[in-house]
Amino acid sequence: MKNAIVTGGTSGIGLGVAQMLLAKGYKVYATYIGADWTEEIENFIPIKTDQTRREEVYQFIARVKEECETIDCIVCNAGMSIRKSFTETEDEDWDKMMEVAVNSHYILVRELFSLIPHGSRILFTGSQTAIHPHATVLGYGVAKSAVHGLAKNLVKEFEGTGTTVNAIVPGFVDTPWQKEKPEEIKQNIYRKTAIHRFASVAEVADAFRFCIDNPFVNGSLIEVNGGYCYK
Repeated sequence: MKNAIVTGGTSGIGLGVAQMLLAKGYKVYATYIGADWTEEIENFIPIKTDQTRREEVYQFIARVKEECETIDCIVCNAGMSIRKSFTETEDEDWDKMMEVAVNSHYILVRELFSLIPHGSRILFTGSQTAIHPHATVLGYGVAKSAVHGLAKNLVKEFEGTGTTVNAIVPGFVDTPWQKEKPEEIKQNIYRKTAIHRFASVAEVADAFRFCIDNPFVNGSLIEVNGGYCYK
C-alpha cells in the first residue's frame, strides 16, 4: 500500500483530496487543528498538529518515519489567513501565515526526502490571491506566492527521479472557510467569476487527481478558478 500525507486534511480541500487518495488505495496521514477528529475511516490517520509550532511539525514527521518506509505522495495543503489590514498586521500574524503555508511544508519535504521513492507526487495548494492580489489579506497572498515558488523550485531537487511537483491554484471554493462570508460579498465574487459560482471541493480535488495520474505534468501551476476576474 502506498502512503500519502495531506496537511490540513480533515476539512475543505484537504479532506476532499484525502478522500480521493483513499479511494485510490493510499494510506493517508493528515495533519489538523481544532476539535478532536473522532470519525474512524479505514487507512485514514489524522494527527493533531499545529503547524505554527515547529516542534509539532517535527513530532508529526517523527511519527511518519516510525510507521512508514516510503512516502509516495505529499499534499502540502494547510494554510492560514489572518484577516487584518496591512498596517494592523503584526509580526506574529505574518510569521504564522508564513510558518504554516511555507516553512512547515519546506521542512516536511526536506525531512522526508529520503523516504520519497522515484515516481512519487508532491502537490501544493496555491491560491488565486497569489495571482490576483486580495485587498484585505496581503500576508496570505504573499505566503501563497512563496508556495508557488517553492513548488517550482523543488522540481530541480527531484530532477531525473520521475517524481513531479505541482501546485493547484484554486479560486473561491465552497468550503466551511467561505461559508462565513456575507452574501453580498459572495455575490460580488460570483459576478467576477465567469461560471458565477464557487468551485466545489470535488472539482478542485479532481485537479490534484489529474496531477497524480499524469506523470508528465511537472512544475505547473494548475488554475481552477472558473474564469475568475474575467471582467
